[in-house]
Amino acid sequence: MPLSEHEQRLLDQLEQQLHADDPKFASHMESASGRSLSTRHIVVGSLIAVAGILVLLIGISNQIIALGVLGFIVMGAGVYWATSKRSGGGKDASSTSGKSSPPSKGGFMSNLENRWDERRQGEDRQ
Repeated sequence: MPLSEHEQRLLDQLEQQLHADDPKFASHMESASGRSLSTRHIVVGSLIAVAGILVLLIGISNQIIALGVLGFIVMGAGVYWATSKRSGGGKDASSTSGKSSPPSKGGFMSNLENRWDERRQGEDRQ
């Protein structure tokens, strides 16, 4: 479900305040978010897993335990390869570009507390 325009603006403001208040943590979080699943890794990993299943089944049908174990290991490696996250090419520039609202003087936590209080007051009125 996509964010509404208001929610997107709030998220952008929170990101900017985080960058202003704790740039080290913000840069750490950006580098962690640059990691994603690659379609190529999913396809290659799936093919390796299928090959592992085939080797496992051949080992079981021929009653060769070592071949069955090898097939299981290859299958596990394929699943691991398909589901492991690889680092992305670069940071998405659209997430922080073009937004220029100044950070509040009270700080990040103070601003969050004020917003929370406003929401609670709005719910009490209804």
